[in-house]
Amino acid sequence: MSSPARVSSSLAGPRAWLLVLVALAGGTWWFIAPRSTDSGSAYRTAPVQRGEIRTAISATGTLNATATIEIGTQVSGTLQSVEVDFNDPVRTGQVLARIDPSTLQAKLQMASASLSSSNASLNEARAVARNAELDYARKADLLNRQLVARADADQAQAARDQARARIVSATAQVRQQQATVDSARLDLDKSVIRAPVDGVVLLRAVEPGQTVAASLQTPVLFKIAGDLRKMEIALAIDEADIGQVREGQVVHFTVDAFPDRGFSGRVKQVRLAATNIANVITYPVLVEVDNADKSLLPGMTANAEIEISRRPDVLSLPNAALRFRPADAGNGAAGGPAPGGTASRPTSATGARSDGQGGAAMIEALTKIADSLRLDASQRATFDQSAQMLRDRAQQSRRSGSDAAAGPGSSQSGNPTGAGTAGPRPSSGTPAGDRSRRLAERMKQNFATFRASLHPGQQATWDSSLAALSRGKRAPVYRLLDGKPEQISVRIGATDGTRSEIIGSELVEGDLVIVGSARPAP
Repeated sequence: MSSPARVSSSLAGPRAWLLVLVALAGGTWWFIAPRSTDSGSAYRTAPVQRGEIRTAISATGTLNATATIEIGTQVSGTLQSVEVDFNDPVRTGQVLARIDPSTLQAKLQMASASLSSSNASLNEARAVARNAELDYARKADLLNRQLVARADADQAQAARDQARARIVSATAQVRQQQATVDSARLDLDKSVIRAPVDGVVLLRAVEPGQTVAASLQTPVLFKIAGDLRKMEIALAIDEADIGQVREGQVVHFTVDAFPDRGFSGRVKQVRLAATNIANVITYPVLVEVDNADKSLLPGMTANAEIEISRRPDVLSLPNAALRFRPADAGNGAAGGPAPGGTASRPTSATGARSDGQGGAAMIEALTKIADSLRLDASQRATFDQSAQMLRDRAQQSRRSGSDAAAGPGSSQSGNPTGAGTAGPRPSSGTPAGDRSRRLAERMKQNFATFRASLHPGQQATWDSSLAALSRGKRAPVYRLLDGKPEQISVRIGATDGTRSEIIGSELVEGDLVIVGSARPAP
């Protein structure tokens, strides 16, 4: 009875190990064997969203007072006293330091004595001149009566003329000595160094008893910053970005002293003086900053962003969608290029072309720009009239079946927006830059009346926004439709580096665009 039990027990061990080996082999095959992926998970997608797109240029600069004055001395001498210290507030005319005036007072006294001597010489010359005038008058009378020789009369006339000349010389000498006195008095006044502006003492480079010498290079004794409630940042902007910077643009920045606090300012000046450092060209841009609480100090490093554009409530997609291309895009599959060499025209989910979507998106973008200008009733009416004209022309173009106008940038005069279909049109050999310029010119012509109704500040904002809109480039993206990629051409507007605004496309909020191939499941 025990023999069969022992046989069964002896066979159970090998069978258990065999089952374990089979399970391990199956698990290994499950991990490494290729598995088919359904069409819905073959791609990674992201939705088209509506939100704000903000474009900015980053730069680093240094905070400074709007006016920093270096104060020196125009006279030499020993400092008798220094009456201010670091961080002291000063007012215009306040005494900062005094130079020992002994030497300067002595020079003033010498000049005054010389002036007195010159005045005495002038009085003497005048007395001599009066005597010479009388002597010449007497001899001239005697000469008329032939009671004196002509030689005596001529000698008296010469003496009179010499006396008059001595008066002129003495008068000039007096003026010269008066100037010397005035100069000595000014030097004496300059021995008292005063503040030229209201401000704060940033630097005090001298101590009492120190000797200062005014030579070709005036020594800096004090440095005073102007009103610290107004400051400025000097930013160095790369030449590739300087074309987008304009006066009045908003600047946001932070400083290391207050990492959790944000500050703001506005572009005050774009200077033309370029700086070349290691073949890198930069331009200085000054930003004015309100520092009412005086928390910002001169010399702080500011990490700034110049806001180039802010587009609220616009359709946008991830930038990764602009870089994605399916593996079979070159074979004309999935909405890719057709065998003829041109891209096929994208269609909507029902198979019908979405003509006019580009024009509608362009008008929507222009409306948002107009909304940001805070128009009055008259300006709004003028804009609506221009926008309606744009819609009418686009509808007329669609009714005439003008498929040549295949998007913004078309050269057909009947469609000023270039809005025909959202898909890419065959290349006409015209550079994209020329098409953008033509689009901008047509927009200017269509909205010329509206622009004329704007104030100068509104006109500048409208022009810059219109230029940014017309510079948008066309690019293909792929929408996931029924599990397959469908190519759609879009016009790219503003970008913040992560997402880009889309203009002139049949894409709507919520559409899924492909950003990459799906990763293998673990």
